[in-house]
Amino acid sequence: MDWQAARVSLTLAVCSAALLLPLGVWLARWLAVTPWRGRPVVEALLMLPLLLPPTVIGFYLLITLGQGSAVGGWLARVLGLRLVFSFEGLLLASVLVNLPFMVQPLQRAFAAIPGSLREAAWVCGLSPWRAFWKIELPLAWPGLLAGVALTMAHTLGEFGVVLMVGGSIAGETKTLSIAIYDRVQAFDMAAAHVMALALVLASLGALALVFAAGKARPLQER
Repeated sequence: MDWQAARVSLTLAVCSAALLLPLGVWLARWLAVTPWRGRPVVEALLMLPLLLPPTVIGFYLLITLGQGSAVGGWLARVLGLRLVFSFEGLLLASVLVNLPFMVQPLQRAFAAIPGSLREAAWVCGLSPWRAFWKIELPLAWPGLLAGVALTMAHTLGEFGVVLMVGGSIAGETKTLSIAIYDRVQAFDMAAAHVMALALVLASLGALALVFAAGKARPLQER
C-alpha cells in the first residue's frame, strides 16, 4: 500500500465532498422545484462530466488553468496561485467532475417531497428558509448521504482528470489510482492488487450506503 498516495486520495475525497455539499444542496433543490423552461439545459450541462472522457475534461482544464492561458496567467501574476500540477488545481477539477454525483441523488430526494408539504409549512407560518431547514432537508437526508458517498467513492477512483491536471507528484497530487498505474508499469502486481482491492472495497461500501439510503423514502403525495 502506498500510504502517501492513500492520504492524498482521502484528503481529496473529503475536501471535494465538503465543497460540493452546500453547492449540491442548493443546485439540487433549485432543479427539483423550479418551473424555469431552461432547466433541461442546466441538467444537460450537469450530466456532461458523466459522458465525456475524463481526459477531455482534464485537457480543457489544463489549457484553461495553465500559466500560458489568460486565466492561469492572471491567477499566477495577481494571486500567486498555480493550479496546474498542484493540489488546489486537483481539487478544483475534482469538484467540477463530481458535481453530478452530488446533485443527482439530492435532486431526486427533493423532487420526491410533496409540494403540499411545503405549502402546509408556509401556511403554518414557516418562512421558506425555515421550512427548508426544518422539513425539506431532514426528509432529503437519504439523497444527501448518497451524494456524499458517491462523490467520495468516485474521487478515490478518478484517474484521467487527476493525471492531466495534477500529474504524479508524490505527497501532493499522486493518488491511489495513479499509484496503481505506476506499480503496474513497474510490474509490481502485488502492490497494485492491494491498492486496487482497497478501491474496490471503498466503492462497494459507497454503493451499499446508497442502496440502504434508497430504502428510506420521503413522504409521498397522498
